[in-house]
Amino acid sequence: MHRFLQYTLDLFEPLALADSTQHAPEIVAFIAPGVPHGEAQVLNRVIVPAVFTHPRANRELRLGDAQVAYLFQRAKRRTIGFVVGPDGLVVRAPRWTPVFEVESALREKSQWITRKLGESRERQVRQHEARITWSDGTVLPLFGGSMRVLLDPTHGFGAVGAQLDGPPESEQTLRVGLPKSATPEQIRDAVQAWLMRQARAHFIDRLDHFSPLLQVQWKKLSLSSAGTRWGSARIDGSIRLNWRLIHFRPAVIDYVVAHELSHLRVMDHSPRFWDTVRSVVPDYAELRGQLKDDSIPKW
Repeated sequence: MHRFLQYTLDLFEPLALADSTQHAPEIVAFIAPGVPHGEAQVLNRVIVPAVFTHPRANRELRLGDAQVAYLFQRAKRRTIGFVVGPDGLVVRAPRWTPVFEVESALREKSQWITRKLGESRERQVRQHEARITWSDGTVLPLFGGSMRVLLDPTHGFGAVGAQLDGPPESEQTLRVGLPKSATPEQIRDAVQAWLMRQARAHFIDRLDHFSPLLQVQWKKLSLSSAGTRWGSARIDGSIRLNWRLIHFRPAVIDYVVAHELSHLRVMDHSPRFWDTVRSVVPDYAELRGQLKDDSIPKW
């Protein structure tokens, strides 16, 4: 029996290792008006240091202007590795490497580490701000535009539970057949059900559009709610797409659809695979970058 092969399109880029070309952070001084230059104070002695703490931190070190508490692990590896994730800094080192060498390597890469920690913190703030407050009047992105949720208890809208009004070029209104007293959970479930129906219909349309262009045939579509993948494809023709793609503009969705269909021709990420994607989506690289948009709601 043939083993199924599955390839996935990640929601986030793999975490990179430290760039060995980074230099130590520059020390900057400030001088107040009328104060002699010799009395200028170095900023990293005056500014309260930024603090980054991994929830399972077991070591701590001052890196430039930041106090970093990190998770230190011994591992079967030949080099010291640094990974900055949502929780903070993780450091892995060979069993025989002394701690002072690990700390020396951390100081050498301090600029890269603190920059990545700061970017990660800013990303989490943006993601928190993008979280949805489920209530009457909530605004969500839809196909790159915006959609306002309006509770309308006077209408049942047949079997679909909601109705979209307004032209795509302006803010549209999704009238949901729920009472004004509906709970956040009820509103979320009703809106999600409607969005998933729209997503499935749109995905099928785009799969049918790109399949003949790529000379492949898809067999089955499944909707995913995965937190780390936008899509996947199996050699048997099964396609899985994350329904939350419906928040992106159609061109971005087209890239993901073409990406997964291209795997039915080339089941890897070789240059031949990317040439296949490019044949139907020439600007795929730019569209791929937009999948990292932190303003997309987190469900």
